[in-house]
Parts: sequence; structure tokens; C-alpha cells
Amino acid sequence: MTFFSPHDLLLLSSLDWYRLGTNSAEHLLLEGFSRDYSLNLGWNNMQYIIDAALLQSILLNRTLVLPSFIYARACEFHIAACADYAAMVNRGDAVGSEEWRELPIEQQMAFRIPISVMLDLRHLRARHPVITVSEYLRLHGQDPDSESSNGSWLRESYHTYPNVFESNRTKTPSPSIIHHHWYDPSGTTRVDYIPKEMKEWGNWERYSSSDILESGGYWPFMVPTNISRRLVNATPENAVVMDWDTAKDALRSSELDPEDVLNANGWEVLHTFSSHEFGLEKTIVQPMKQVVLRSSIRGFKDDYHHVDSDVVLLAGETHLRRKPGSMRFTEDQSRASMVVYELRLPPPVLALGEILATRMRQLSGGRLWMGVHMRRGNFVQMGWVMEKTPEEHMKRIKDRLEAGRSVLAHLDNVTMYNIGYYVEPDLEQTTTPPPLPDDRFFVATDERDPDVLQVISDAGGVFLSELLEMEDRRAFGWPLMLMDVRALIEQSLLAHSAYFYGHILSSFAGRVENLRAARGADRRTALID
Repeated sequence: MTFFSPHDLLLLSSLDWYRLGTNSAEHLLLEGFSRDYSLNLGWNNMQYIIDAALLQSILLNRTLVLPSFIYARACEFHIAACADYAAMVNRGDAVGSEEWRELPIEQQMAFRIPISVMLDLRHLRARHPVITVSEYLRLHGQDPDSESSNGSWLRESYHTYPNVFESNRTKTPSPSIIHHHWYDPSGTTRVDYIPKEMKEWGNWERYSSSDILESGGYWPFMVPTNISRRLVNATPENAVVMDWDTAKDALRSSELDPEDVLNANGWEVLHTFSSHEFGLEKTIVQPMKQVVLRSSIRGFKDDYHHVDSDVVLLAGETHLRRKPGSMRFTEDQSRASMVVYELRLPPPVLALGEILATRMRQLSGGRLWMGVHMRRGNFVQMGWVMEKTPEEHMKRIKDRLEAGRSVLAHLDNVTMYNIGYYVEPDLEQTTTPPPLPDDRFFVATDERDPDVLQVISDAGGVFLSELLEMEDRRAFGWPLMLMDVRALIEQSLLAHSAYFYGHILSSFAGRVENLRAARGADRRTALID
């Protein structure tokens, strides 16, 4: 039997995003899914982790539990100005890392801000049940300030007290852990789920245990055919998957449909997203097919949907060196659904982006305008920057923009990205005059050196600070001082650019391309290299 005390009702009133009845509120608490969130990473990478966590929680039909806060890494002004509005912490101390210890102390500082500043939490909650860790703690009678500072799920303390609806006050929330080495061990391919037809022709068998195990079932051994051996030989060394075109080449002697041949010989076609050479940009705008041995496939839903614990935790870091969503998809419509569910920028960020786009158009005399992301910062020390000197870097950018201007000048129709759902094409790219050679262009950059910024400005670059007006600052509020928030606004603005050039090693650029695709931009009007 459940109950509501006056304290419970007061507690729930803070969750004004959800009209909670007894049953739905219990569902939020008793069927949760969380991750060890890597709060040491920048926001773009955190966003891709949350994208994957959302997908995983949907597959398990569980409430997603998100961190209540993230760390914004720098302040537009002196750090004391931002510290007046957001809790300032030593980032290394907060996340348990020595990465920034050699930096000047002011560069070691970060600002803890609500996660709702960085994403549209209300929109997310309208699509799927979501609570934050602080809400989880309050609904279990704990101090919300006891939330882990590094984003990890605290295995013991988070499971110490019963939830406020539980009549048995000795019953604490039960955890189940998906261990890191279970997720996609060597020789396996993690997918969203295994369709019924695939299970039938591969004779997939479920394990009888209701406990959480490394895998929920298994594929019986299948004697390799000659065709299967040919495909294995065509698979790149140390890889499990092979691209669709490679598989078709290996099967070119057959006159049958390639997918039928693959299925008959123990192989399956999976769906995912194409990426550039290093895959760090995490774009979800180019669908692609890949081929794997059926016996390597592990379905996330099939392995863990049956678990009846109150909280299922995916342990450790499962973000690096993985495709968007941290898994592949067995059906193309499932791949497309990830695009639909992608996290949205907060409404104030989108609104300010539109205002600034209008100012860029005015600055360009009503013509189309172009934008770039010039990644500098720690990329210079890491040797990841595209050119050694600022002058060489600007020459590279100007060369790319000149090519972009030519693309816009000859654009007579809009060739859309294949993102899986319909959006209106941005016809302004074909009906508005293209930029002139000397038109200024917008530059999003993490460069802070005044001399380098002058080089960029002299070459025609326009910075966010030049477009912002005092009224914008008053309307948006104090988060506009935080550089990570300003980066969101830059991304929102660049989504409106007629042509965009970005850095292949930066997830910032990938996010911009995703936003441009969602706005109906021509896929030929972006370059990431």
C-alpha cells in the first residue's frame, strides 16, 4: 500500500514538469536507469553520452536519471564575476582528475550550473520520463547536495533509504549493474535489440535466469560456410564490422540479393551513422549500413529489459571510440528514431541564435553569410590544431570559405540531409544573394589570446561579443557569462549560416552539422576537415 504524507506532496510539488499520480510517480522511482556520467568531459561529449543514455533508457522502458549539474569551464570575465552567480569549484578536485593541475589556478576553476541551462529538459520530459539525481535523492529522503561531484552513481549511499511512496520503510531501492566489460566485449557487436525474425533464423536462445547477466541469451554454433569465410577474410583486421560496400564486393559473384545471401550464411546488416576519419565529431546526418556475423550481436534490450531491480546502472565510460548512441541498430527506423530524439538546445539559446543570425545578415548587407569553428585552446598544446600559426590557420579558413562562397553562388536547389524525418528545406540558400569576397564571417573559437584574436578579426572574423547587445545580456541573464553557454549560442547561430566550416577533431562542429540538418540546410554547404 502506498501513501502520500504532507511532506511527500510538498516534495512532489517541486516536480512541476510532471502531473504525478501515485502510480506514475512510483514508476519514476522504481524503474530507473542511470550511468556513470563523465563530468570531466566538455559539454558536447556529455551531450552525446546523454543521447546514448536516453536511447538506452527507452529500450529498457525505464526512467532516465540525469546528473543535476554540469561544470562550465570558463568565465567571459574574471572568475569572481561568474562565482557571484554559480558555485565555483576546482575542477580537478570535483571530478578527481590531475589533468589541469599544471594550469594557472584560475584556469583550474569551473562553475557548477543546472543541467537545464544546457539542454531543453522540459522537451525531453515530454517525450520520456526523466528525473535528475537531486530529484531522485529528495524522493528517497536524502539531501540533494549529497549528489556525486564527478557524475558517478554512488552504489551504496544512493540505495540507503526507501522512496517516499514505500510503506515498508525497510525496503531500499535495489540496484543491478551492467558492468563495463559486459557492454561490448571483444568480438561482439552491441545493438539496440534483436528482431523476432533474426532470432528465429539464427535460433537465438534466452537464458532462463531472471538475474542480470553479461548476456540475456546466446546464438547456437553455426558451421561457417564458404561465403561466411570469404566475408570473414574481407573484414578489416581487428574489426568485427565491415562496411556495406565491402560486403557487396565480397559477394559480387552471387546473383541473389546481398542481404538474403548474408542472412543465409550467418551474417546480418546493421544500421548506423557514417563519420569522418576519426569519428570524433559524432554527426548523425549520414545513414550507413554495416555487416556483422550474427553470432557477434548482443541486443541491449534483450540482455537487460527483463531485470526487475529498482535501478539499472550502466557502469563506467562507454562513450569513447563508439558510434552515436553507443550502439548500432538492427532496423533503419530505429536508427532514424535516434535523430528524432536528439537533445534540443534550450529555448532561450535558440531564440538568441535567431536574433544574432539576423544581425549577421544585416552585417552582410542582406546577403548570405558564412561561419566557422576555429578550434584552438588546448588543441594547440596537444598538436591537434590544423595549422601551427594563427596566420596559417586563418589562411586555411579563408581558402575553405572561398570554396564555400563558390558553392553558394552556384546553388540552384537544396539537397537535404537524409536524417529520417521531413524538415522544410532552407530555400534562402538558393534565393538570397551569395556572400561577396570581402564579406565578414562569423567565428566561434575558444582562443583567448588578444593577439591571436586580432589576427582573426583583421582577416574578417566576427566574434559573438561583437554581435551581443546589452539588452541580450539582460534578457538572457548571468549564464551568458559562461563560455560553455556561449558555445551553445554560437552553435545555434552557426546553424543559421549559409555555409559552415569546422574542425574534424571537434565534437562542436558535429553538433553544428546536426543542427543545420535539422533546419533543412543543403548538405553541400558544410565542410568538416
